[in-house]
Amino acid sequence: MVYILVLFLTAAVVSDIRTRRIFNWITYPGILAGLLLNGLGDLAVRAGWASPSWMQAWGVIGLGRAVTGFLACGLVMVACYVFFRIGGGDVKLIAMIGAYLGPEDGITAMLWTFVLGACFALSVLVWRVGPVRLLMHLARRLMGWLRLGYWGALTPEEQKALKPTLFLAPSAWLAVVIVYFRVIERLLGQP
Repeated sequence: MVYILVLFLTAAVVSDIRTRRIFNWITYPGILAGLLLNGLGDLAVRAGWASPSWMQAWGVIGLGRAVTGFLACGLVMVACYVFFRIGGGDVKLIAMIGAYLGPEDGITAMLWTFVLGACFALSVLVWRVGPVRLLMHLARRLMGWLRLGYWGALTPEEQKALKPTLFLAPSAWLAVVIVYFRVIERLLGQP
């Protein structure tokens, strides 16, 4: 199942990088496929056509967990959509991940997506501004804040530098690989 998710995420990565959008023709079929395939897996086990170990081997989590993962990830992302400036495609992308991974792994992948996205954004900022210039600027602002208690308004140039292009789909792709294949646990030698 995760390989199907990775295919949809790969299409989203290409779309996100090329057009800065994640299209509905990627996310809606991905969500439906995740829910449908998990529902069919549930049906196969209940009808006796497959065993629960078959479901686990193929990454089928069942319809209940798929719906719960979809809703958990989707609702958190809707809150992010309301309170922060993220796109609707990002909301649907993370909800799609929840439909394949379930609530626990879906939320974990979502959090990894945010962490990786922040790291990528910081890397872009350092690349654009330069590490020395960025540290000097931060030190100047921090000293002004400590002396005056006022951080100061950002200039339009500073505001522009703080709005790097952020592609969430590549972060989500990498997050799913990290979570599903337990990359961190394997690196740390945990079972």
